[in-house]
Amino acid sequence: MRSRRPSGAGFAGATDPGGRFRKGGEAPLRAIAACLLALLTLAARPAEAAEWGLIVPGTTTMEIVRARYGQPTKSEPKKVDSYDTVQWVYEGAQAPVGMYRMTVDFGLLTANGYQKDVVRDFRLDAKPGAFNKKLVLDGWGDPSNVGKDGDFEIFLYEDGLLVYFDTGGWNVQTLVFTVRQPAPAPPQR
Repeated sequence: MRSRRPSGAGFAGATDPGGRFRKGGEAPLRAIAACLLALLTLAARPAEAAEWGLIVPGTTTMEIVRARYGQPTKSEPKKVDSYDTVQWVYEGAQAPVGMYRMTVDFGLLTANGYQKDVVRDFRLDAKPGAFNKKLVLDGWGDPSNVGKDGDFEIFLYEDGLLVYFDTGGWNVQTLVFTVRQPAPAPPQR
């Protein structure tokens, strides 16, 4: 399973101030066992949507978003396919670090019915230079598909992430997180 975190969230530059990983101790064996257990646990999980900032489309609720980010700057009721939905916007100082705006859309139709307080998707509008192509590739790996929208390059990930780059193709303008997208069916012969 590949990491879904931007660069810098891993072990780069990690130190061992307590000397726990010196040769010959039992701490390395415990650490290896813990890592193996974590990997097995991750492998046993069903595939989830792409996530960021503790928000997972299709799983995270209004209550969790409010607990993590506080009250939105704006809240607007909307109608999507005859369902009542809500959109929360966090702007300026209320937006996450590196972003000038975060927009969260709630209301998701599932096999179990309509879930009005579940995140359907969310959008991060990045400040210029806050995210770039290298950070995206380090955090989410190679995209499932690459496309263009006019002069803008787009990365599409099956686990529910769309990344829009600026006209130079390096800096991220917008990240859109959705529920996992099904892989396209192979062509029929």
